[in-house]
Amino acid sequence: MKRICVLPGDGIGPEVIESAVRVLRSVTDELEFKYAHIGLGEFERTGYPITDETIQQMKGADSCLFGAVTSSTDEEYKSPVLRFRKELDLFANVRPIRSLLPLLGKPYMDLIIVRENTEGMYTQDEAVDLDGVTTFRRVSRHACERIVRFAFDRSQSWKKRRICCVHKANVLRKSDGLFLEIFREISKDFQGDIETSEQLVDSAAMSLVTDPSRFEVIVTLNLYGDILSDVAAGMVGGLGFAPSGNIGTAHSVFEPCHGSAPDISGKGIANPTAAILASAMMLRHLGMVRESDSMQKAVQSAYSSANLTMDIGGTKDSEAFTDSVIDAIMEE
Repeated sequence: MKRICVLPGDGIGPEVIESAVRVLRSVTDELEFKYAHIGLGEFERTGYPITDETIQQMKGADSCLFGAVTSSTDEEYKSPVLRFRKELDLFANVRPIRSLLPLLGKPYMDLIIVRENTEGMYTQDEAVDLDGVTTFRRVSRHACERIVRFAFDRSQSWKKRRICCVHKANVLRKSDGLFLEIFREISKDFQGDIETSEQLVDSAAMSLVTDPSRFEVIVTLNLYGDILSDVAAGMVGGLGFAPSGNIGTAHSVFEPCHGSAPDISGKGIANPTAAILASAMMLRHLGMVRESDSMQKAVQSAYSSANLTMDIGGTKDSEAFTDSVIDAIMEE
């Protein structure tokens, strides 16, 4: 029995996570779900967007399933996502992007973006002076080495033969230059097994739109990966189709890439696809490969059978789409 810490969060988070939990329950009875609080609602209730108790509950679980949080302009509100990534040392962010249905004018896409998840611009280290703000960007050899090696190792297990290092070393010669140097060093250990390439981040963004087939795995730094993964998600239907995994040596958190979308919260129309696929990623991470494959095939079957969600012009609300995925699982 695997223990899962479930963090529904704010907005549509509870809605899509409930869909994911329903699908998980349909595919296995080997999961124990323990719920915890996170986000703006928790901040308003306790003064903390995530409590020490919740962090400990996350650390004690085999994995975590997270929905979304609403941010706040209150200076006392600190990002709970950045906190749990740091405290659980979730150094790798993995975002698979795959077309589930043909979209007019958009090429087929099937790639994985591996992003360093702890440093870069997201250290939130900023200094204010009379003329403006200076943001300090951290790129360490340790963080670069482990994210690049993670990307190479996982590429082999994903049966991906090509990996591209995306950077801006032509301008940021020291920081991105270090990342690129380490990529080249580690790539020597995989010669003959994995084909490597390098591309500037602005050029890579264009390639994702014009010729995504050139990519199988992208490894990149924090901010670049955050932006590129949203660009890629837009090419396959939007963030409602984009799952994500935050992975460390000892802990893991899986989530949809989208935000809390308060404008549609409570209407029952949020697309649960990303949350369902994120939970399938979680199962695979836990070694439940057959169950993970079953969920992924069921999602694909639902879309292939014209069960289209409202965000792409269909008629299926959250519950109806989830029902169609569960039906596909039951029919296997």
